[in-house]
Amino acid sequence: MRLVKDICALSDSDAREEYERVVQDFADRHWQTEAMFDERYAEVETMLGLEDAGLPRARKRLIGAYFCHEYTYAAAALMNPSIVPHPDQSGMEDGAARFVMSLRAVGEGHISTIAFREGIAYPDGSFELWPQSAFATSVELDDASLTDSDAAVTVHRNPKSNLSNTVIFPITEQQRGGLEDLRLVRFEEDNGEVEWIGTYTAYSGSSIRSELLRTKDFRSFVLEPITGAAGRNKGMALFPQRVDGRYMMVGRQDGKNLFLLTSDRCDHWDDEGVLLMEPKYPWEFIQIGNCGSPILTDAGWLLFTHGVGAMRKYALGCALLDRDEPWKVIGRTRHPVLTAENADRSGYVPNVVYTCGVMKVGDKLLVPYGISDSAVGFASVSISDLLQLMT
Repeated sequence: MRLVKDICALSDSDAREEYERVVQDFADRHWQTEAMFDERYAEVETMLGLEDAGLPRARKRLIGAYFCHEYTYAAAALMNPSIVPHPDQSGMEDGAARFVMSLRAVGEGHISTIAFREGIAYPDGSFELWPQSAFATSVELDDASLTDSDAAVTVHRNPKSNLSNTVIFPITEQQRGGLEDLRLVRFEEDNGEVEWIGTYTAYSGSSIRSELLRTKDFRSFVLEPITGAAGRNKGMALFPQRVDGRYMMVGRQDGKNLFLLTSDRCDHWDDEGVLLMEPKYPWEFIQIGNCGSPILTDAGWLLFTHGVGAMRKYALGCALLDRDEPWKVIGRTRHPVLTAENADRSGYVPNVVYTCGVMKVGDKLLVPYGISDSAVGFASVSISDLLQLMT
């Protein structure tokens, strides 16, 4: 209230001059800047009981500006992408596929958010990213009363903003420390119904919990907790379809090994799982984990893994799981298929390559990967070449 009184005490000319300065500084740096000032003033007006103050619009917007600040959501780090086929495949020819890529972005205060990019992938391993503007907009919450509960919340992107300029910020109390490492998958039910589902880690600042992001159009998203004992751990990746009538996930339940989990419900995982893989080779002695959802091939389920070795160096490997009995590992790479070298070793967290999901395009895989938590690179590889590397 003291701040509002100071602003209201300005003369009309001083207030107008200050507001013009704010608009000059920030109007070109953001989208619908003055509309945001209006929205923020409306919140302040309700909180402070200013409905009868009779302030002119410019003065209201100046007050709104004082209760805003600029935030660069990817200023500190950008990493750990996952990639899935886009819901809209219209106009695609010759095996090309439109895609959605999610990214973990880290800004001021080390808060992780979910960002998106769209593009087109081609069967020869090449790709194009769609243009992205210099500003982004946050998703909007449908029901603000749910932020302090453990209930699912629904958010939607601004109808005037595209997906590549949309960011999902923490919303609930459990998420307030960040949304980390979304692993997206295009999930198809037995009846042909399709939904995009992602698992991510909700960090409160002191505790973690696995949660689900669910969407059918990338316009509206449901964010909901994973209940059950397995939900207390991170790094869970959902299979893209049911196996023998049940949902399946790969997860690291003990901080070191990989487990296969099963459930009758997508949002509840009580099963502690069966041990799937243990560290076997020197580059993964410290721990192994999944790098996104398994991909179904003619040879079986292809699973990208990450290993942590000496000097906390992260590298990517692959495993092959039996198609009908995924708890059986039938192939595994003895050496990493992708590892940090040369310039890729330097960054916010050095010596790390990491992905949260790859995409099959024809007989090739497009692999976006985080580079030392500071950038994202892309690799492509044929499935047959990967299979030849396995023992």
